[in-house]
Amino acid sequence: MNKEQEQIRKKSPIQIKNRKASFEYFFIEEYTAGIVLTGTEIKSIRLGKASLVDTYCTIINGELWVKGMNISPYFYGSYNNHEMKRDRKLLLTKREIQKLASATKQTGYTIVPLLVFIDEKGRAKMDIALCKGKKEFDKRQTLKEKEDKREMDRAMKVYK
Repeated sequence: MNKEQEQIRKKSPIQIKNRKASFEYFFIEEYTAGIVLTGTEIKSIRLGKASLVDTYCTIINGELWVKGMNISPYFYGSYNNHEMKRDRKLLLTKREIQKLASATKQTGYTIVPLLVFIDEKGRAKMDIALCKGKKEFDKRQTLKEKEDKREMDRAMKVYK
């Protein structure tokens, strides 16, 4: 990911994160994919009414799909409202999908959504990552590093 892409994500008013992902997985490769949405879904995302809890990606017939993503119904949607937890198609190049498909055939690898954001043109994008699951001792190590960092930050504030 280059600096320009990083700045777009930081400028985005909507950033829906999968907070558990970094605790549960090691990230091998990251990709940015477009999401195929209906009209009321994009309106709900722009209001921040979406969640990535228990969300994962699968490859079906050469297409990448996100499953379990919750987008709340749009308040003004009437009969045109969408289903909350339907499967949504992700847009990546054929080469990237083939690369992900071959990698996920290995045991322990999966595709996990990390972030949903709105780009500068108003389109919803999703950052996904090819991940390898962490073992229990890796999770403990992550917690220890997080706690050490927090203590160092506290010490620096006192020192200043």
